[in-house]
Amino acid sequence: MAAEIKFGTSGWRAVVAEDFTLGNIRRAVAGIAQYVASQPGPKTVLVGRDPRFLGEMFVAEAAKVLAANGVTPVVIPEPAPTPAIAYAVRRLKTGGSINFTASHNPPEYNGIKYSTPDGAPALPEVTHKIEANVKALAEVPSPPTGSENGDAKYEQVDVKPDYLKRIAELVDLKAIQRAGLKVVFDPFWGAARGYSCHILREHGVETWTVHDYRDVLFGGHAPEPDGELLDACKEKMKETGAAIGIATDGDADRFGIVDGDGTFMQPNYVIALLFDYLVESRGWKNGVAKSVATTNLINALADEFGVPLYETPVGFKYIGELINEDKIAIGGEESAGLTIRGHVPEKDGVLAGLLAAEMVAVRGRSLGEQLKKIFGRVGSFYPNRENFRLTPEVKEKFTEKIKNDPQEVGGSKVVQVVRTDGLKLILADGSWVCYRLSGTEPVVRVYSEARKESDKGPLSKAAKDWVMA
Repeated sequence: MAAEIKFGTSGWRAVVAEDFTLGNIRRAVAGIAQYVASQPGPKTVLVGRDPRFLGEMFVAEAAKVLAANGVTPVVIPEPAPTPAIAYAVRRLKTGGSINFTASHNPPEYNGIKYSTPDGAPALPEVTHKIEANVKALAEVPSPPTGSENGDAKYEQVDVKPDYLKRIAELVDLKAIQRAGLKVVFDPFWGAARGYSCHILREHGVETWTVHDYRDVLFGGHAPEPDGELLDACKEKMKETGAAIGIATDGDADRFGIVDGDGTFMQPNYVIALLFDYLVESRGWKNGVAKSVATTNLINALADEFGVPLYETPVGFKYIGELINEDKIAIGGEESAGLTIRGHVPEKDGVLAGLLAAEMVAVRGRSLGEQLKKIFGRVGSFYPNRENFRLTPEVKEKFTEKIKNDPQEVGGSKVVQVVRTDGLKLILADGSWVCYRLSGTEPVVRVYSEARKESDKGPLSKAAKDWVMA
């Protein structure tokens, strides 16, 4: 029986050889092809991938299916960052892109992400149409290639040069070089290999890399640049005296940043720091966007600067819309995704790392020092996130529970209830908790943010206790 194919906030993902099979890939690609063919725009689609196992085969099969359905494939032969593919969609004016990636998910996963002609992740109204197309397809046989050797030749494109040219326009790389900043880059065996390090070295910045080779198992864990997985980066920084470590995940849409003293900087803080820096250095005051689960430090800065704040559901496509409309200087999510004004409406981990390096170079202070200065201006914020696994029975009970507005959490009064996405409860002292149920497994994501560091642990505990109360 064919698997149900559902496109979430970043496409369809599944375990290879379980649901992520050639048969299901053909159905998904055929559904996308039918959608593209029904639209008034170009009937051309970019096909790319990250470095995961069998990615080359999946790209080749997708190209055949697109061609068989009247859509011209343009193949990206080498692994490419998701933001580089997004930029190429806009530059080449294609009908979108199909990207074989499971982003930061473990190595046994792969996925298909469809982006629309603006380079943004497809919005729900698009993915619902694609899902309907897929559902109507019981089976899609492998189409003939039309070539005698069974290996059709499709147009190819190298997305790297133009993307890096654009990054050089957005980041003051000369400032990084002038400051004599030393940088360590960790691509996590992923799609950004040869990107961040290349552009830094090209501009005379001393740069070292770790994990700069293909490993389809990503070192035996998920390619997610979290603090506990960045030891090699930290060791290389200590060895070389680097002032900053920058990292990207499997498809380079997410970032990880290590300060000069080896401290991992929470993505929440990096987004807030860059917002502050862009207002200062670029004079951009058109607005800022953040997902509902992202730090309220951004809210406080928006108040200080007098700029509009947009709080969106989780899913970068909503921030992407605001970028396309030029309503914001920067938009970010606590899960380590951001982009800026004038760039693609897609998360860009390459850009994030390079902007952080520019910020350290220009301000001449570590990220930790800069954060303390901001806390001194607008107050302190201490965010936290945990995944809380539920039994099916508890999940069912909790699903009903969050339909009601609670009056207190851990003895603290709830002063505002926000239902932009999940349930967010603002408490009297300005701290908050937020609950989002996973749509695919019995897990609730519990976010919290205290206003005093000493309250971080107790607030997190109270937030989790409320789940079971």
